[in-house]
Amino acid sequence: MFRPTLLFLGGALLVAALVPPALAVRVHVRVEGKTATIYGATEPVLDVQPAEVTVPEVPRIVSPLGALEAASVAGEFYYNAKSTSFGVYVDQIGRYPAAATAGWVFKVNGASPPVGAGEVRLNGGDRVLWYWAQFGDIPGGPPTLRLQRRPGGCYRVLAQSDAGRTSAASGAVLVVDGRRVRTKAGTACPGPHRGLVRAVRAGSVRSNAVR
Repeated sequence: MFRPTLLFLGGALLVAALVPPALAVRVHVRVEGKTATIYGATEPVLDVQPAEVTVPEVPRIVSPLGALEAASVAGEFYYNAKSTSFGVYVDQIGRYPAAATAGWVFKVNGASPPVGAGEVRLNGGDRVLWYWAQFGDIPGGPPTLRLQRRPGGCYRVLAQSDAGRTSAASGAVLVVDGRRVRTKAGTACPGPHRGLVRAVRAGSVRSNAVR
């Protein structure tokens, strides 16, 4: 009497096995908190799928919201997103909820898209940055720092605007093995070191980490 049920279950499993899974997109993800890096200082690669977007009424595409979800699973940190009349809004990551003129925003490949986090379609190799921003002091929000390694053991720090425009991050400081190295026009050669190198500057979002 159980044979038809077993046949049905077997057929369902076979069909499921033949249906290809949603193709994941491999992107770099970093989350910079108010006082510390929450996830991915070196911008690790994560597999992001449309199914990872858990907020209702969001297009089923691989998006920065899905990247945040994937990072929260990998890094075991909390975030909260809610639907609003303007789209999906991430109002908290980690311990800090958005408040007044401060909150959570994102960039893709160094630029802030003019649409919500669930509406941007990501491509393989994209860099997604979520970060805490204080608005009001600087039009459009704080610049984000981008650290690049240069020949001869040197490093270059760029400041990126919301539009993705870059300029030398004058006044930036490299943090190397617990010491601070000043840059000249955004460039410095800290000499031999063991650990990762970061760049910081007052009023800017800390950089990615580079060895």
